[in-house]
Amino acid sequence: MLKFSSLLSSLLLLVPPAMVNAQASASPQTISIQSRALPKGFRSSSSPRRRALDPVNVPLDDFFLGTDLQWFGNITVGTPPQILSVVFDTGSVTLEVTSDLCERCPQKKFNTTASTTFVDRNVTQTISFDTGGGVDPVIDNDYTLTLRSAKDTIGLVGGFQAKDMDVFLIVNQTEKFDIDPYSGIQGLGASAQGLFEALINQGLPSLFSMYLTPKSVGNAELTLGGIDSSKFTGELIYGSLPPDPSGEPPRLWLLQSPGISVNGMTNDLLNTSRGIIFDSGTSNVVFSTNITEAIYSMISSDIKPNSAEPGTYGIACDKVNSLPATIDLTFTSQNGTAFNLTIPSSELNVGPFSGNSSECQTLINAMDGVEIVGGSLMKHYYTVYDIGKQRLGFAKAVNVSDTTPSAVTSGNGTSAGSAQGGEQGKPSGALSLRSSASTFALLMAVAFALVQM
Repeated sequence: MLKFSSLLSSLLLLVPPAMVNAQASASPQTISIQSRALPKGFRSSSSPRRRALDPVNVPLDDFFLGTDLQWFGNITVGTPPQILSVVFDTGSVTLEVTSDLCERCPQKKFNTTASTTFVDRNVTQTISFDTGGGVDPVIDNDYTLTLRSAKDTIGLVGGFQAKDMDVFLIVNQTEKFDIDPYSGIQGLGASAQGLFEALINQGLPSLFSMYLTPKSVGNAELTLGGIDSSKFTGELIYGSLPPDPSGEPPRLWLLQSPGISVNGMTNDLLNTSRGIIFDSGTSNVVFSTNITEAIYSMISSDIKPNSAEPGTYGIACDKVNSLPATIDLTFTSQNGTAFNLTIPSSELNVGPFSGNSSECQTLINAMDGVEIVGGSLMKHYYTVYDIGKQRLGFAKAVNVSDTTPSAVTSGNGTSAGSAQGGEQGKPSGALSLRSSASTFALLMAVAFALVQM
């Protein structure tokens, strides 16, 4: 995330206390869901009114440096439209793009002077990140952006456009961001804002879906307003977002987990309830230190903290690929049955540490106060983000078959909250630079710190 981790912690405190750090009940019985034949194409929310907009597919590219780091696609900014690539990030809600106001930025820039609809709001603020866009931790504020608030027309390539949208222009950035091949971040948090809110207001169903594939598979996509059933097998299982005690819509894509197991085993610490955030802008996994070390202790005593990069852990590269390291995260479906989401052993190794090619970094980074899963899990699942029904859906992604024999399981072997009848429904290669460990995006803080100014 970023240096607004205190904000994130406060948001997590909104989860009812009874749901946090409570001892979990008995471990769920897990039975693999049976696959079923699905009609190819989109399924979206049925509605008594006629939809003005059909679902839209946005192709995604994979930023790969020894491991999958980010998935990004195109939007348009300004009039006439300028095409820019952005990470579609479920860990934030705002839009940030590199601009011509940033002389040192190497990415493709939004030309403010070429847009006839550009409005400069003349508010500037510097944001320092706690984590960046890859798998390494931030050290000494080496991920910092200076942002300037503005308004302009935002849209999809060849399609919908929305006027007077908030956009935050990157006017300066630290060197760590220079390697990123994309121009910014489009937030897709659990409370619809900006472009997606405008799409919903024009009649697009209030959900989107992600097919985030490994580089070796390709053809990743974001589907706005629908579900592409050709991208998964079996039934979708849905879990409900915890209600916000304030009565406001949830701000985070968070599910409550009653427990974690490693290679089929757990312990008292792991078998405790916690909220876990699903963040497409996070490359790997970020857990609190005690949870991180409890998981690693059940994989291998040879996995040790890396003092050169605090928050990371590693093991000799000649050992890591042989370790069994299947991590199951348990959740509760909307019909009350337990289901597991699995991070397979193949995700344990995210590549050698820079400066030490014989030591490989492992997938979980430690940062107290947050529990986040990103690409290490999400590229094995087709995920549905349903804002209207405040729920998250999962099914096994097609063409991703490495070590996920029980990719999605439920307690009674039947799908939970399936989409029907109106339901929306590394190994090798030393890395010269791998950005940092969690979402690249500006979470909710940018919206609160800048939009309201």
